[in-house]
Amino acid sequence: MNPAPHPALDVNLVLAFDMAPVGLCVLNNRIIQRCNEALASMFGYEPAELTGQSMCMLYPSQNEFMGIGARGFEALRDCGRYADERIMKHRDGRLFWCHASGRTLDRDDPYGCTVWMFEDISARRPITTALTSREREIAQLLIEGKTSKQIARVLEVSPRTIDAHRVRLLRKLKVNTATEMVSRLAGLM
Repeated sequence: MNPAPHPALDVNLVLAFDMAPVGLCVLNNRIIQRCNEALASMFGYEPAELTGQSMCMLYPSQNEFMGIGARGFEALRDCGRYADERIMKHRDGRLFWCHASGRTLDRDDPYGCTVWMFEDISARRPITTALTSREREIAQLLIEGKTSKQIARVLEVSPRTIDAHRVRLLRKLKVNTATEMVSRLAGLM
């Protein structure tokens, strides 16, 4: 028989969650049940303003919310965890790169209850060029090391469509090679 939890332990767990130096949140079907100060301030809110809200409000677009959500759902169902680096949206409309990592409590219901960590990585990966929603999706997948063919499969479009977007990204980012493009997107140049 397990002993009853010590009240000081409960207080320390709440304190650890609330005072963590990275953004933390608990979601139920992608609705924020609880978040800490670090997460709220990262996005320009108070924790109470985010409680009960859909995570969709923190994404640059509905399409990105749905696309990343679909990829996350598969990973959570298959292995119980998902992590990526993505562009998110501050309350003031400013976009920034963010590292996100989550874990589901039940792989049979991947979004039923999840715990997430978010870290603002814009200091090392600044956004220097305005991109469309589709270009942001492609940028995220390019940084993950995916090829045009792999990106096309993920986004359910033709590889030629991805190649056309890559050419536009090369021009927008004022680079000449795919390596330079990925380096620029990753904030390495």
